[in-house]
Amino acid sequence: MIDHIGLSVADYESSKAFYLEALAPLGYALFMEIPEGGPHAGFGAGGKPDFWITQGKATAPLVHVAFGAKDRATVRAFYDAARAAGARDNGQPGLRPEYHPNYYGAFVLDPDGHNVEAVCHQPE
Repeated sequence: MIDHIGLSVADYESSKAFYLEALAPLGYALFMEIPEGGPHAGFGAGGKPDFWITQGKATAPLVHVAFGAKDRATVRAFYDAARAAGARDNGQPGLRPEYHPNYYGAFVLDPDGHNVEAVCHQPE
């Protein structure tokens, strides 16, 4: 089981603002900021940060991060919030039956070009 993941971002403040808005529909919030050696921002749900960004040279090669969503409406809300926050489209909300019959995901590119996804595995 993965406990947490972190990315280096080229523009900390811009990425922090992006993730605050994009992850809000998933129940994520900013739980912690650490100025030393960074700065670092920890986002999560339920009181535990499990997704971190750190100021630095953007992580390379680009990565794909997928966040679980409770239902398909939440996937769509993530996509809309991320687009409103400046994300580039990388796959509109919809079924991806090549993965499995109930795989419903949406994909965006964050300010550094990382592929960020929200996914629901439940039937509608």
